[in-house]
Amino acid sequence: MKQNKTLAMSAQELDQSLDRLTDEIMAHHPAHDEMILVGIRTGGAFLAQRLADKIVRHRGKPVRVGVLDITLYRDDWTQLSHKPLVGKTELPGSIDDSEVVLVDDVLFTGRTIRAALDAIIDYGRPRRIELAVLVDRGGRELPIQPDYVGRVLQLPKGQRVNVYLSEMGQADEVAIESGPPERP
Repeated sequence: MKQNKTLAMSAQELDQSLDRLTDEIMAHHPAHDEMILVGIRTGGAFLAQRLADKIVRHRGKPVRVGVLDITLYRDDWTQLSHKPLVGKTELPGSIDDSEVVLVDDVLFTGRTIRAALDAIIDYGRPRRIELAVLVDRGGRELPIQPDYVGRVLQLPKGQRVNVYLSEMGQADEVAIESGPPERP
């Protein structure tokens, strides 16, 4: 079955969105010493690192970056597999009293972010948690809203947003594709 694929963001548009997200995050965190960018594995982790690299280029100081695996915090993990593949969570030290910016590629139902919030709280007590997403596609099932958004797309059922990144071995782009949304 051939999939219908429409380009929603080119590599250049994706990078411009990350530039804008970087500017917004820096504006809200002028002293970024207490900030930690935490990417949700997999796409969010790559985007968090890209945002950190952009902040370093602007400010000349390193930014703490972490990776969060939410597999066992998902409310549907038992439906995914009888042996779910759990990735590694890697946080840069304590998150207590830090300002955590969770980073993900696509915000849809809000369930991934709910799982990420549960997971991050197990690692400590941040002062504040914010959410940055490359794409907000609407369709929330939970009352979760992003603080920083690259692009908003309103999609009907039967379509999904896929973010392809060079770190995954593909050309950078955001595509709208036919078929139900994938639940990682």
